Amino acid sequence: MQLAQFNIARLKHDPDDPRVAPFMQALDKVNAVAERMPGFVWRYKDDSGNATATQVSQNPRVIVNMSVWEDAKSLEEFVWKTVHERFYTKRGEWFEPYGKANLVMWWVEDGHEPTVSEALMRLGTLQAGGPSEKAFGWESLQDANLWREKRCA
Repeated sequence: MQLAQFNIARLKHDPDDPRVAPFMQALDKVNAVAERMPGFVWRYKDDSGNATATQVSQNPRVIVNMSVWEDAKSLEEFVWKTVHERFYTKRGEWFEPYGKANLVMWWVEDGHEPTVSEALMRLGTLQAGGPSEKAFGWESLQDANLWREKRCA
């Protein structure tokens, strides 16, 4: 089993606005770091080369990101111990508060590349019912690892 992660966010300004340019211009660099990380498996890309052209809302400021990792530790290493962390701590400069869960993780079979529709369903599951084997967040990683072990047994 591998770990899929999906997040959704609402930019404070249109994607081509200079006020979000530092974030938009860093996407290629941050994604390249992710792709070189031990444990990285796959990331969702659309025609933009990232995922910023994928429309999941009528609001063009809503953007998504999705990737698959060998395990939670690999994802945590990328998120908290690379250049990604510097951008994460500045997210308030570029993104509006989402108001509900905007990140979801779930276990997938090795080699499975989740669709955006699948990810949105998982996020809805988390938002509606809280953490479970089907959809969880950072706060549930310990339980999620137990769920993974149970599924692999």
